Amino acid sequence: MVLYDAQRGDISFAFGGDAMITRKMRPFKEDRFTQLVDVMRAADCTVVNLEMLFHDYESSWQFSGGTPTRSDPHNLQELKWMGVDAVTTANNHSYDFSEGGFLTTLAHCKEYELPQAGGGKNIDEARAPAFVDTGRGRVAVLGATSSYSEQSRAGLGRPDFQGKPGINALRHSVAHTVTRQVFDALKLANKELGYEEAQAAARAFGFTGNVRAPNPATDVQFMANRFTLGEQFSRTTACNKEDLDGIGKWIRDAKLQADWVVYGFHSHESGATGEFHGGGRTSPPDFLVEFAHWAIDQGCDAFVGHGPHHLKGIEIYKGKPIFYSLGHLIIQNETVPWVPDEGYRNFQLGHEHTPGDFQVARSDHDRRGFPADPVYSRTIVPVVNFEGHKLKDIRIYPVDLGFKLPIPQRGRPMLSDRQHGTETLEWLQQLSQPYGTRISIEHGLGIIQV
Repeated sequence: MVLYDAQRGDISFAFGGDAMITRKMRPFKEDRFTQLVDVMRAADCTVVNLEMLFHDYESSWQFSGGTPTRSDPHNLQELKWMGVDAVTTANNHSYDFSEGGFLTTLAHCKEYELPQAGGGKNIDEARAPAFVDTGRGRVAVLGATSSYSEQSRAGLGRPDFQGKPGINALRHSVAHTVTRQVFDALKLANKELGYEEAQAAARAFGFTGNVRAPNPATDVQFMANRFTLGEQFSRTTACNKEDLDGIGKWIRDAKLQADWVVYGFHSHESGATGEFHGGGRTSPPDFLVEFAHWAIDQGCDAFVGHGPHHLKGIEIYKGKPIFYSLGHLIIQNETVPWVPDEGYRNFQLGHEHTPGDFQVARSDHDRRGFPADPVYSRTIVPVVNFEGHKLKDIRIYPVDLGFKLPIPQRGRPMLSDRQHGTETLEWLQQLSQPYGTRISIEHGLGIIQV
């Protein structure tokens, strides 16, 4: 006898990538927009990445070089209106307005009853799950990022000292291998520029902690990176063991308290030569593949990546979906109301210029960045269906973000027309092929049948 619906193991998830929302959603009535909203609302649980800060400029800014992220706190209600049930908050923009701006954002999420994961007053709060109670079971959502400023990384408290507010950061090591010619050049540069002497002094005073000194015959440390002598160029990455241990503790907690566990992860890093599937901007780095597989092994039911603002492939690992990047869901970063002086000066603009001038200069009249490349306007909203505790299928809705439309119009998601959708899905087929994932295209939708 089934007493609770959650016992059946049936649930549907809708996932979105980066939600950089700065404007209202409710006024719009286009069929393709309202149909997408219906898809998000119909899922039992919809989760997106909140890559925007919600505040009224109460805190000082720490300009990240891109968008000085700020949205009216009321826009959190617009996301809820679209059907969003929970958000992740760990990303590279989390500290655009310092600790105060981030904590204000978390406070507004609480005020508008939008559960968030990935940020907190200390590292345990940042790693802990947020929970969504649905009619088909309780969902735990966790979040982390590998792309962040050091200031934004949450810290552990002690009995005699408070923890540091911030985001759940996953550190990773990078190993570079170079040929003899480059290796010798780096060693010479180290010596002539005085870095070799400075490194020796740092080790003598213990400033490098337990990091081993390089072997002069095979290793050289240049600037912040270590290079190893080899026969060809390569770059490999690996997850930080200490961070995995800390994150694993809270995945275990989520498994104890929820029926389903979703992990959201923000990463701008891409693969390189010698890494997973040959590298390139559409390929995940080694550490991201390692972490996604590890998260599923710990008990997560879905791994949802975002960060590079374009799609990456889909893998079905041990019967669970891994989305290496879902691109954007909303990209309204061109309609932030104010920009710091440093942003203007980056483009030789003065006090006579306005935020609109900044955006035009930044894209060089749509000739560079997001407005210049259609890859950033081709995205998806996948709906993942589980039945009897097992993955049944994934229905992939291609989304159009208005490439080449004027700034006031573009960036709001719409279901794609047949041509745009087919192009997006065919590209996703290619990105997913290395994982053995087969995506069929039926009536404008992508289908992964398990």
